Amino acid sequence: MKRKTAKDILAESFMELAQTKKIDKITVKDITENCGYSSATFYRQFKDKYDLIAWSYTQDLRSIVDKLEYTEGSWKKVLTEVAKHFEEQRDYISNLLLHTNGYDSFVNNMTQIHYERLRFLIIKVAPQNKLDVVTEMYIWAYCCGTVHLTCEWILGKYKVSFDELTQVYINSLPEPLKKYLF
Repeated sequence: MKRKTAKDILAESFMELAQTKKIDKITVKDITENCGYSSATFYRQFKDKYDLIAWSYTQDLRSIVDKLEYTEGSWKKVLTEVAKHFEEQRDYISNLLLHTNGYDSFVNNMTQIHYERLRFLIIKVAPQNKLDVVTEMYIWAYCCGTVHLTCEWILGKYKVSFDELTQVYINSLPEPLKKYLF
């Protein structure tokens, strides 16, 4: 049985508050009072609430990717599960994107997180578990595009289902990366 850590409890407290309050209005004091922790405990775990947001998002993404055993053809399943997660978390992520001072910072952090996870998956199947610079660039370009597209989708610019979004992710994958993922 895995016990919840202080980070887990603080993140849950933050997400609970974010359901009813604009994120830019949530303070560290609000987060800690909501879960019964002290500010000192918060700052031992995170630099600020944006660090908490990035950590929480990373944990969610990692748990989705890690629970799916990587096998040939599983990339579509990974993308589907990620898109489904975004759909389930749409209100929360919209709140993040619309009510933080750090929209660009959030997008940059999410792009880096996606890049690291995709790179990890590709390295696992690459010859000698190494990538050349051009492949790294394709991964980066793909992640930049899909993160921005996802943010626009979450905010309602594109009115499609998460299955349709998944298909766009798949169809926009650069040809040189397909040999690693399909």
